[in-house]
Amino acid sequence: MLSTRKEWLFLGMAGIFITNAIVAELISAKEVDIGLFPIIAGIVPWPVVFLLTDVMNEYYGKQAVQRLSWITSMCIGFCFLVVFVAVQLPFSSTSWAKEEEFNKIFAGSLWIMIGSILAFLVSQFVDIKMFWLMRKLTGGKLIWLRSTGSTVISQLVDSFLVLFIGFYLPGKKTISDVMYYGFTGYATKLVIAVSLTPLIYLMHFIVKRYLGLNEAGKLTAESVKSSE
Repeated sequence: MLSTRKEWLFLGMAGIFITNAIVAELISAKEVDIGLFPIIAGIVPWPVVFLLTDVMNEYYGKQAVQRLSWITSMCIGFCFLVVFVAVQLPFSSTSWAKEEEFNKIFAGSLWIMIGSILAFLVSQFVDIKMFWLMRKLTGGKLIWLRSTGSTVISQLVDSFLVLFIGFYLPGKKTISDVMYYGFTGYATKLVIAVSLTPLIYLMHFIVKRYLGLNEAGKLTAESVKSSE
């Protein structure tokens, strides 16, 4: 029964993880005005990915998160292929979405997906590395430090790399725009990462209640051993 719960928990978190990553690619063509400065809408789903990466690191180990990161990248790549085919298909005169509108949004997402796949993989592996380094240095204590700290470092890479590939290379933004949106996006992610600290503890609490303290402790011990 506990083994089944462990598998269902991983499957549920993995499903939410992959869904958020793909949705982030599809909505990144929109800029959002949050008052102080504009940000890319694709930032919105990533806090969930931050949380899940840290929780899954803790209970399933870095190998499991690394494999999930590769699978997510392949899913984004498959989404890229489907969107590419959809853009190439001929438009019907009865379509409620006009060709130029559809292509402006989804054709523009293609470069974003390419950039995001590369940025996602690099930032995820940086996140995983920093998470386990901080966990080792703190002796398994200070959950907030390894969770928030690994996110702060990994998202510095992600914030600029995805903009450079997804917006600068196809000519949609200048290098000045990339730097501006990179810094504003990173600042937004920092605020989100810090504000989500209570949710990190809440998710750990939920996992322990769902699996039971003994099974959760066993999972953590196994993930630490496999990640050494």
